[in-house]
Amino acid sequence: MGMAAGPKGGIKNEINVTPLVDVVLVLLIIFMVITPMLQRGKEVKLPVAKTSEEKKDAERDSEPLILSITADKKIWVDKSEYDHAGLEKRLREELSQKPNQKLLLKGDQALEVGVVREVMDVARRAGAKGVALAVEQEKEH
Repeated sequence: MGMAAGPKGGIKNEINVTPLVDVVLVLLIIFMVITPMLQRGKEVKLPVAKTSEEKKDAERDSEPLILSITADKKIWVDKSEYDHAGLEKRLREELSQKPNQKLLLKGDQALEVGVVREVMDVARRAGAKGVALAVEQEKEH
């Protein structure tokens, strides 16, 4: 039977961390769910380059259309798979709506150059003014 000194219903000067922990856990769950959705295009292992061009501020504003070629030579536009004819049709539709649409080609590093070149030719026939190639920058040791 301990005795408490002071008033019984007074102000507590202890920090209640339970609401803080609840908020942090909710934020953690949200980030765990959202993060995988942030990647655009199909998952490919990009080739490594020693140097790469930095995007200009004007180019950062417009979202490019992501073309991906996986190691098994399948062609994807965002999350949809296409063959060469279907790809050309899709690109024509996209470029007719947005003539200055930027295209970003993500080719797996296991691919031969000819496979990537064929997709670039399809994009050119569809009316693309240029295709940027995605690379992973070499890490400096």
